[in-house]
Amino acid sequence: MRLSLNPALDPDAFAEGYARDRAVQVAGIFPEDQAEALHDLLARRTPWKLAWGDEAAGKAMVTSREDLEAMGPEGRRRLMETIYAQAARNIGYVYNVYPMITAYMSGWDPGHPLHAVTEFLQTDEFRDFGRRIIRASRITKTDAQATFYAPGHFLTRHIDDGRIKERRAAYTLSFCKGWEPDWGGLLAFQDADMNIERAYTPQWNTLTLFDGLRMHSVTAVAPFAPTGRYSITGWLRDDPPAGG
Repeated sequence: MRLSLNPALDPDAFAEGYARDRAVQVAGIFPEDQAEALHDLLARRTPWKLAWGDEAAGKAMVTSREDLEAMGPEGRRRLMETIYAQAARNIGYVYNVYPMITAYMSGWDPGHPLHAVTEFLQTDEFRDFGRRIIRASRITKTDAQATFYAPGHFLTRHIDDGRIKERRAAYTLSFCKGWEPDWGGLLAFQDADMNIERAYTPQWNTLTLFDGLRMHSVTAVAPFAPTGRYSITGWLRDDPPAGG
């Protein structure tokens, strides 16, 4: 898969909006044929795993489809009960994931086209586009994971500061056609009083950049949503040099 950003887009045109709101959306980020190919890749060709936060273990969990099947119906029901009980206390998340960086570095699924997407996200073309919008002095790394929120999936409110504060901005690349706000899955930002001050409905072929230090969440996808919420998400990072 060969990717390139839409050449008609000027990143500097979005910088003022980001500086003002600490969030901005860029529609039509890829040429349309590439966006269609990316949607098809996520919807039909990605070997998803289940990501969820285990409060008791104090860590993120990624469970394979094989392990989920091995749990049986009762085991899967108990798992979701645990996840929802945590969520009732504003803790945790659950969604389908393909951890693109881990997969690439570990040699999973050789030849899978998502590896080409991972490579593109590390190019100067993509990094500099984001860097110019957020007005960062440099971006040295792009984290990436593919995500698929099915009905009942969510991400409770949190901030993304990173272990050593290296995250300069969070991003999502959204590939949702005709998504309705009533279907849930909104990227929502909360103010100090826990009111939602801004929320983005999943969009088609759209880059969203936002300050991860803003409190944010992904609202639960409704049980009547007729399709999944597909995106690629991560952070633009300014990691120090090795040994620094």
